[in-house]
Amino acid sequence: MQVEHHDLHLEFPEYLHSIQALKEGNEQFGKLYDEYHELTREVERLEEEDLPVDDFTIETMKKQRVWLKDQMYRMLRSFSPPG
Repeated sequence: MQVEHHDLHLEFPEYLHSIQALKEGNEQFGKLYDEYHELTREVERLEEEDLPVDDFTIETMKKQRVWLKDQMYRMLRSFSPPG
């Protein structure tokens, strides 16, 4: 099965520097980032290994990932790097 990757730097390449700055300097963003990437790895693992999991579970995981991405996007849009 072809798995689509959802790393944050691929989702928002225009915010690469802001992602790094927020990840290092904003605890809330850092927690969302870590949770997003853990969830993404798990979804991709389930899809790549074609493991038996019900549709409701995988869809719930994907919805949670979208919610996390939305929260981080809001933070990225409002972030003004120092300087």
